[in-house]
Amino acid sequence: MGKVWFVGAGPGAPDLITVRGTRLLAEAGAILYAGSLVAETALQWASADCEIADSKSMDLEQVTDWLLERAARHQTVVRLQTGDPTLYGALAELARPLDRAQIPIGIVPGVSSAMASAAAAGECLTLPEVTQSVIFTRLAGRTKMPETESLASLAAHRCSLCIFLAIDRIAHVAETLIGAGWAESAPIVVVYKATWPGEEQVLRGTLVDIATRCQAAGIERQAMILASPALGARALTEAKTSKLYDANFPRRFRPAQTSSD
Repeated sequence: MGKVWFVGAGPGAPDLITVRGTRLLAEAGAILYAGSLVAETALQWASADCEIADSKSMDLEQVTDWLLERAARHQTVVRLQTGDPTLYGALAELARPLDRAQIPIGIVPGVSSAMASAAAAGECLTLPEVTQSVIFTRLAGRTKMPETESLASLAAHRCSLCIFLAIDRIAHVAETLIGAGWAESAPIVVVYKATWPGEEQVLRGTLVDIATRCQAAGIERQAMILASPALGARALTEAKTSKLYDANFPRRFRPAQTSSD
């Protein structure tokens, strides 16, 4: 029996996959990639004789059967997923049949579209004494949300929100945040296909106008919504600074500077 690796392809740009991920792609005898989300350029590291298939038309049973069959024939099998396999990647349900068959699995993390979107927009998600927490969430759809994790309840924390799989309901997102106490003028960023060469778009607006801006740009899928009190921090002239580089804050390798009268 071979080993099945769940590899995060990253957000889109082929060079944002990890070195470990590229090594496994080169070693793989079979690769099953999520073609509706993973750019085909991520397959450039596969060997010429590697068996490659696209899972976009497969259901769960077909995906797991494919992995089981290839694991019986190849030492290394890769399930190539978008972003990071542990975020919205159906990892547990894909791994269960492999566990039952006693086929070993490995997981290679990838760059999440949340982090890629913040980078594309030139934004930070935490800011000293403003917000130190980041929530990854989504809206309820065909997949229900736990009652304690409604967007309204999470928005009440006033921390950074990275909202996945919700761009088609951006107006509802904005209304929910306003209802949770966010100002109508609060900035919001939408990033479409973060890091995808030639396709990335960054839209900026407020909770009042972001839905209209998205509609005008034709953005209705594959976009990340960033809402955070840290947005625009680079333009703040009186923002609190972290203790990381404070000359008067002692650290292991840098003693605090003392001033003499």
